[in-house]
Amino acid sequence: SVSADAPAGPPLRAGVPCGAGHARLSASRPRGMIRFILLQNRQGKTRLSKWYVPFNTSEKFKIESEIHRAVVTRDPRNTNFLEYRNYKIIYRRYAGMFFIFCVDINDNELGTLELIHLFVEVLDGYFGNVCELDLVFHFDKVYHILDELLLAGEISDTSPKNIISTMKAVDKLD
Repeated sequence: SVSADAPAGPPLRAGVPCGAGHARLSASRPRGMIRFILLQNRQGKTRLSKWYVPFNTSEKFKIESEIHRAVVTRDPRNTNFLEYRNYKIIYRRYAGMFFIFCVDINDNELGTLELIHLFVEVLDGYFGNVCELDLVFHFDKVYHILDELLLAGEISDTSPKNIISTMKAVDKLD
C-alpha cells in the first residue's frame, strides 16, 4: 500500500519499457528542474530560448553571450557538461546548432543529454530532417513541441510518437 505522504512518481505507460531510450528520472532524490533552454548557431545567434526561471532582459542577454562563448571555444574532446554559476550547462551540437540546457547542479547529465536527443528526434520526426531555417520560420511549432515535451521545466512526455501525433492533430485544426 502507498502512503498518502509518498511523492507520486512519473506515470507508467502501458507498452513502454523503463529505460527504452527515454530519459528516466530517479525517484530516490528530489527531481531537478530545467532552468532554461537555448538553441544557438555557431555565430552565437539565439534561435530559440525558453526560460523557466525569471531573468530580466539584460541578464538573459548576458547569460546567452557567456554560455555561447564557453560552449563554442570548448575543445570537442572535453565533455558536454559545464558548471555555470550555481547550475550545470549540458549541451550537444547537431550540425551548426547548439542545443543547450541549463539544469540544477545535481541533475543527471546523461539523462539531460538523452532529453536533448529526444527533442532533436521529435523535431526531425515532425519537420523531416530539421534545419536551422525550420527553427526560424516555424518557431511557434518548435515552442509547441517543447511545451509537449516539458511542462514548467519538468519532463512531461517522453514518447516521440505521442508528441508528433499531437502536433499533427493540432495542424489539422489550423
